[in-house]
Amino acid sequence: MAEYKQHQRLFDRFDVNRDGKISAEELQQCVHLIGKDMSYDEAKAAVEHDDSDNDGLLDFEDFVRLIEGGSEEEKAHELKEAFRMYEMEGCGCITPESLNRMLARLGESTTIDECRGMICRYDIDGDGLLNFDEFEIMMRC
Repeated sequence: MAEYKQHQRLFDRFDVNRDGKISAEELQQCVHLIGKDMSYDEAKAAVEHDDSDNDGLLDFEDFVRLIEGGSEEEKAHELKEAFRMYEMEGCGCITPESLNRMLARLGESTTIDECRGMICRYDIDGDGLLNFDEFEIMMRC
């Protein structure tokens, strides 16, 4: 259930015009916001690959298939890339400040205290930071 909610929140962020579908343009724009390069042609190919009703758009189920697709090796690589985007400070951990900056990039308005609370839920060793192992647990919940 938590994974479903996480996918729905991500889908809602990508669905910029709120029409319940994600276009190639929306996919490209959101991928760019998280610091990755994706050409329009790559975004269009990704949409076409997972578009189940051939309308040129991704509905929620198509989107879930897109983000969950790939081998375990690809998923592990993507998780490491996501971690690097959130940790930003080169310390090997996600700090409340780096989490706050990344969420702001994604359009989420949070305070440092709210970010501390988010980190606290998955901070197994109690150091106030998320290392990669803790981040991986958080992403799988």
